[in-house]
Amino acid sequence: MPNCNINHLAIIMDGNGRWATRQGMPRPFGHAAGVETVKRITEECSRRGIKYLTLYTFSTENWQRPAAEVKALMDLLLEHLTEELFVRNNARFRMIGDRTMLPTEVAQHVRYMEDLTRNNTGISLVVALSYSSRWELTKAMKDIAQEVKDGKLDTQDINEDTISKHLETEFMDDPDLLIRTGGECRISNYLLWQIAYSELYFTDTYWPDFTAEDLDKAIGYFNSKQRRFGKTGQQIEEENTKHNEE
Repeated sequence: MPNCNINHLAIIMDGNGRWATRQGMPRPFGHAAGVETVKRITEECSRRGIKYLTLYTFSTENWQRPAAEVKALMDLLLEHLTEELFVRNNARFRMIGDRTMLPTEVAQHVRYMEDLTRNNTGISLVVALSYSSRWELTKAMKDIAQEVKDGKLDTQDINEDTISKHLETEFMDDPDLLIRTGGECRISNYLLWQIAYSELYFTDTYWPDFTAEDLDKAIGYFNSKQRRFGKTGQQIEEENTKHNEE
């Protein structure tokens, strides 16, 4: 197991449907298999000391999928979003996304799980559900504009921190690493603001086949990178040397 210096890991869990098709099964079969991977990878991330794991579960665009597939996905949430996983890992459940779009039963269950795990101090499993970055940014701009209109905020005081504090993710740091499974190399409207300086890792492995070994490969890739945040490599090395000396 490699050293893990990741505070926030974000994952686009892609390939469930294609995995099922290759098995000669309907797409919901792949989503069910993907849920089991969520459980395994959550526990593996907890073991590695990752504080936040954010999973792209269902986008605002996914509501356009066939009604039967959408219902199957919502049913999977109700069936598998249970207390056991969170108690075993002292994990906290959080959701980011448009709650107004959720079926009433799902919205109530999400709120119940958030309240139930509120005091857990281990890994936070953050589910991006009915989420898209453009929706999130649009909502943030509207909220900021309303504060300006109400006289609570001056336009000259709006900066990057202002925007970040109005996003769904205001309670956690930006992702250090973004993993996308399934062979596609695109971001798909996911955490566009937050991943400005994240390392990106793409793998052909479908999400149901993603293992602890695959996770460690991604962590190893992250460890091989020098994160410069606009600075030069020499500046980073000098800062690290100074920090080690102190």
